[in-house]
Amino acid sequence: MPNKFRNISPKRTCSKVYKSYRSFKPFLADDFNKRCGYTDCPDFWFGGKNNFHIDHFKPFSKNPQLATEYSNLVYCCSYVNILKSDDEGDYIDPCDVDFNDHFKRGKGGEILPKDSSKEALYMHSKLNLGLSRYSLIWKLDEIYDRLFKLQNEIKNPKNKDIKNDLRIIHSELAEEFMTYLKYLKVNQ
Repeated sequence: MPNKFRNISPKRTCSKVYKSYRSFKPFLADDFNKRCGYTDCPDFWFGGKNNFHIDHFKPFSKNPQLATEYSNLVYCCSYVNILKSDDEGDYIDPCDVDFNDHFKRGKGGEILPKDSSKEALYMHSKLNLGLSRYSLIWKLDEIYDRLFKLQNEIKNPKNKDIKNDLRIIHSELAEEFMTYLKYLKVNQ
């Protein structure tokens, strides 16, 4: 069964005006939930905000008048930004349209375009959204969330009868987490 592409859609809320689009980065990070607008990967797995890029949805080189328009900026990972570059193809603005209507996640977290969306099919191909890095990051993020929730449940006094079971599950998830991290380290 497919998973939702993303749980929280980004919203642009900044009304400030800057001379440099780079000044918007902290606002973009917050508005995009610290996730790539195109892949929904958290910036955490890429080394944080400093390693994320700002994409000009309508390319800066062809639309210099939009260089500092907040409504034209997208917080994204470097991989996608470099591939998108100056292309003006059929892209979906992550803040204007619910990506869940165009993309889904496979069982393993892979990004899949919906056949009914020509834009999603285009973006999937052009931006290499089928790369295993995105499904691995999705899996790691899912495991991280589950580990965090389990840690809280282990500490909850109401769960004293199942505390050992929770610790075993926590240990199994931690092992899986380490397996993925080792895989990523070897395949860099």
